[in-house]
Amino acid sequence: QVQLVESGGGLVQAGESLRLSCAASRSIFIRVNAMAWYRQAPGKQRDLVASISGADWTNYADSVKGRFTISRDNEKNTVDLQMNSLKPEDTAIYYCNRLGARPWDDWGQGTQVTVSS
Repeated sequence: QVQLVESGGGLVQAGESLRLSCAASRSIFIRVNAMAWYRQAPGKQRDLVASISGADWTNYADSVKGRFTISRDNEKNTVDLQMNSLKPEDTAIYYCNRLGARPWDDWGQGTQVTVSS
């Protein structure tokens, strides 16, 4: 079992930036897994936003390409998501987990990101 803690969310205006961070109760969880950030907007399913492999290859949803950057900090054992040029449609609860995590896997509480127009 692993506990995931997401942080860094907040209320910003369109065009501003936020940096999210994710830590795990077992640091090896982040080191050995391909990791990802997901988001869930009200009334919608949880969607994959960005992922990073063990070799630091990254992939992004089309909606965030060029604006979001996922990174892994092996010293801090965190996975971060730098979000620039935020849009109101980015408003959601953001979660991190291993890539391919299933609904019944351990999930954190997430961090709320709200972007006002």
